[in-house]
This record gives sequence, C-alpha cells and structure tokens, in this order.
Amino acid sequence: MTTVLDLSSWGWNRFFQQQCALDEWETTFPARITAHHRTHFDVVTSKGHTSLAISASLPPLTVGDWILLDAQARFVRALDRLSTFARKSPGSAHHKQLIAANIDTVLLTVSLNHDFNLSRIERYYALCKEAGAEVVLVLTKADTCDDVAAYTSAAEMLDPLLPILAINALDAAAVQQLMPWCEAGKTLALMGSSGVGKSTLMNQLTGRALQRTADIRSDDSKGRHTTTARYLQALPSGAVLLDTPGMRELQLFDSEQGIKDAFAEIAQWANQCRYNDCQHESEPGCRIQRALQAGELSPRRWRNYCKLQREQERNGATLAEKRARERDLGRYYRSVQNNSRKQKNRR
Repeated sequence: MTTVLDLSSWGWNRFFQQQCALDEWETTFPARITAHHRTHFDVVTSKGHTSLAISASLPPLTVGDWILLDAQARFVRALDRLSTFARKSPGSAHHKQLIAANIDTVLLTVSLNHDFNLSRIERYYALCKEAGAEVVLVLTKADTCDDVAAYTSAAEMLDPLLPILAINALDAAAVQQLMPWCEAGKTLALMGSSGVGKSTLMNQLTGRALQRTADIRSDDSKGRHTTTARYLQALPSGAVLLDTPGMRELQLFDSEQGIKDAFAEIAQWANQCRYNDCQHESEPGCRIQRALQAGELSPRRWRNYCKLQREQERNGATLAEKRARERDLGRYYRSVQNNSRKQKNRR
C-alpha cells in the first residue's frame, strides 16, 4: 500500500467528519472511492490504497463517495454527500445512473470549434446546478479560433455570474488560470464531450501524461474517446480531479431545480405572468412572450428550456410510476408473508 498521511488532501473535511459518531472511530475508518471498475471500487484511506469488491449488498455508490470501512476493510456505511451527479440511464431503461459525488467545482469543457453548442452547455449546466456544484466554463482550443470574443460573448448570455476562461490546453501557462479553483482539499471534475481537451487538461493539471490524447476529426470536430473510466487523481496543488468520459447521451433526471437555476431569468419571468397557470403561448399578460418579442430572451434558449422541461417531466413521471410499482409490489410481498404467518399460527 502507498501511505497517505492526510485524507484532507483527498477532500475529507468537517462535513464528513461530523457524520461519524465517537464510537465509530474506534471500529471504523473513512475511505473515499477513487475509481469504479466492473468488479470492484478503488478506495483511498489514511493507510493507503485498497479495493472494495462490488456486491449486491452495497448501496448505490459512485466515484467520489466517502464510506466507512471496518478493520478488515469491509463496507460499513456510506456518508451523506455534498453533491450528487446523476443522469437517466442510457437507452430505454428508466433508472438513475450515478456519475460522481462530492464534487466542489466542475470544469465544464467546450472547444472553440464545431463542438461549441449553447444548448448542450445549458444541459450540462442544469446537471451541475442540480448536483449543487460550482461551474467554471473552460473554452479550449483558443489558439485555433479566429474569434474567441464572439464565443465568449455568446456564453456570457447564459449566466452573467458564470466564470468563463478561454485557454489553449496545451499551454501550461494558460492552464494556470484554473489554479484559483484547485485549492488544497477541493475536488474538481472535468466534464464535456469527447475530443474537447479534457485529457489534455488532466495531463497539464497533474503535471504528468496520465491520459492518452487523440486528435479530433477535421471535418466535423468530433472527438474520439480517450478516457474510458471515471477516477480521481491527486493534483500537485493538493486538490483532486475527476476525469469523466465524454457522454454521448445525457438525459436529465430529477433535475427540476437544476433547470430553474440554469434558466434563472425564465423562472423569474414566469412568476410575473398575469395568470398562475400561464402556458406562455398566447395568454394576455405573459411575461415570457413579452421577453421574446423584446429580444430579452432568445427563441433558441426558450426552445431549449421547454425541451429540457419536457424531458424532465417525462423521465420524472416514468420514475414515479416505477417507484409506485415497487411500493405496490413491496406491499403485496408483505401481505403474502403476513398471511403465511397467520396460517402457521392457526395450526
């Protein structure tokens, strides 16, 4: 095992420490999940690195979670999260897929080429807002872009408080702009599409070539997957960084508040409509329609807001139906068990 002297360098702080009772310190010790493999999790503890086998008895866990292990490195319980990133599972299945936990800041990475898409940025932004993490928009490949200011101005319209940095990820000096968010004890995550430079950023921030990088296709700027797993990596600054694979499908899941926060002005205008049940179409006194007509709200942003709301409602309804079926099935099983016990007691 590699000795780890101080877990605070892996994000351990008072929030997690206060969840541990005094008697638990005598029989358990904290560990953080640093990677998720098919059969096991990699974890880091004050004693070093070890692994935890994945089994059906474990609760849903993900990279970034803090857990308690016993003296034999067996799972005891999971600690509450500061932030939780989740999406609807890819494909036709309707259940929540965990992405990461306990992330302080997301470096939302978008390249200044065909990949730049405001609607996609809004989708990721809503995900991060729902999770409860700070977001920094990192615009990469600035050295190959002829009009960086135009892209930056477009991004600034999404949220005037959103920090935006345009950098060349191959330039170590330019990447130093990210250092204010890489303080000791903080946990960051790189998120974005494939080929936007996340692996290059990871290599620059760690100071080592940990991730293989690949060129994008010149005809459409589409990237190739070079990151295939999520894992936490320690940075020289004392922070830890999570690299994530590019997600081809990112459907929002239980993200009602995240959408409201990502489209804060729309949520505010909707509350100013004359009617509480305004559909924002042709009703008199609709503040949304007035904003569209005055150019305060772009038709693209309004369409994307409506799209994400429909997606959230559809996935939320499916989830509610699934939970209701599970509750009904649980009641049925308990009923059968109770009847079986009554029959045995009568004999």
